[in-house]
This record gives sequence, C-alpha cells and structure tokens, in this order.
Amino acid sequence: MAYRLALLSSMMLLAVAANAGGIAIYWGQNGGEGTLAETCSTGNYDFVNLAFLATFGNGQPPMINLAGHCDPYSNGCTNLTTDIKSCQAKGIKVMLTIGGAAGSYYLTSAADAKQVATYLWNNFLGGQSSTRPLGEAVLDGIDFDIEGGTTQHWDDLARYLSEYSSQGKKVYLTAAPQCPFPDAYIGTALKTGLFDYVWVQFYNNPPCQYSGGINSLEDAWKQWTAEIPATKIFLGLPASPAAAGSGYIPVGDLTSQVLPAIKGSAKYGGVMLWDKYYDDQSGYSSSIKSHV
Repeated sequence: MAYRLALLSSMMLLAVAANAGGIAIYWGQNGGEGTLAETCSTGNYDFVNLAFLATFGNGQPPMINLAGHCDPYSNGCTNLTTDIKSCQAKGIKVMLTIGGAAGSYYLTSAADAKQVATYLWNNFLGGQSSTRPLGEAVLDGIDFDIEGGTTQHWDDLARYLSEYSSQGKKVYLTAAPQCPFPDAYIGTALKTGLFDYVWVQFYNNPPCQYSGGINSLEDAWKQWTAEIPATKIFLGLPASPAAAGSGYIPVGDLTSQVLPAIKGSAKYGGVMLWDKYYDDQSGYSSSIKSHV
C-alpha cells in the first residue's frame, strides 16, 4: 500500500512538472542589473534575451546596444562570450533580441530580410564572421521584439532564419508581440508556425491586460493560444510597477488568480519578465518561480 501511494504521489508530481513553466528575462538595457553570468546563476531563468540589436535593415550597418554593459564600437562586447557559454552550460537558452521600442530598423524587401538573416547567422549564430559583436559564442536563436519600422517582411526573415536550422544546431525563433490580437507588426510572421516561444506583452495594453479583473487577459490568452501555431506561449509581464506604464500584476494576484486560469492550456510555457534590472529591485521572479 505504501509503495502504491509513493508511486501515485510521484506520478502526480510528474504530471505537475509536465505543466510547469519557465521564466524568460530580458537583460542588457541597464548596467546596474549585474552581469549575464550572474543573471544565469540565479537559477530563476530558463531563457535570457539579450536586448537589443536595435539598428539593422534598409542598408544600415547593424549595431547592438547593450546599454551600460559594454561598448560595441570598441569591440567591448566580445567579452560576453564566456558569460553566454556559462549560461548555456546550465541549460539556459540565450537569444538575441532584435528591434525594441526605440530602435532604427526597417525591412524594405524579401531580399533585405535575407541579407539581415545572413548577417545574424554569420555574426551571432552558427556562421563565420571576423566581426562577431559578442565573440565566438553561438547564440540559441533570435527574438523578435518588433515595435516599429514596418509591418512587412518579418515572415520572410523568420523563414530565412529557420532555414539555417538544417545546419547542425537548431535556430530557435521567439517573439514578444503586444497582447491586442493580431500583433500590428509581426502578426503575419507569427502565423508561419516557425516560432518556438511567443512571450506576449500583457502590459502597456489596457484592453487585454490584467487590471483587477482577469476577464480581458483570459480572453486574449485564449485567442493567442488558439490561433498562433507556436510550441509555447508565455505571459509577458513587468517585473515591478516601475518597469512599465501599466499591467503590473501583484504576486498574490498572479499566483492565486491569473496563473491558475491559464496554466491549463497545453501551450502554456511560463512567464516572461521585463526586465532583469526591475526583477532585481522587486524579487518578482523569486516570488513566483515555484508557482510558474
């Protein structure tokens, strides 16, 4: 009897673990948030998005901006190679985020998208280049945080990037669309089914974010999980009230109301937080990790 009870409880634990989610964090926009290696050593995160490659496309020389961490103009960001490898050795996927809210990026054509994909492959992924901004480390994929520029050709970029997956190591594609459906910029790209993880920004978007009641958020969540062919969908949140204009969910509300309402979805992947600096201030990821 004791054996059967032990077996049953271990099976229940496995069932819970099967639907356990992970936490994705953005890193790179505040020098006060600690190093990348320290970020991965917390044990709180499964994905780290390096933000941002903010300039690319339309013939512009691509430029990474990791504000406060390193100077790309003097090749200072190549030192991140060791940190990236230490994160990956812990099983954490490290992505390069392209775009951002204040970048200078634009795709003019499918050919332009192909050129950008080639650049990303050679400089951040498995290709070869003498000008790799982060050094020799091979990132796990590309994260699309497209909040401006153009609504065209992001699907082309996703296709060209995914084609590189055949060359030995999978190129993961992730995205951070806004919660109003469909996303104004990458709605078409997300329909390709090429994206592995989609962390939807349920903040700075009052019509679909949490604001004391869960209905709007839950409706939007159901639409995203029903209509976007991704492996997993994540709930994107600010890590503290100061991290966004609106949409912060207090820990108690998240764990008692919001997560129980969305974790039943087969596509539930976890929670994305903006960003590491604010998470340090609030301790949010530590507070929610056992519930995610």
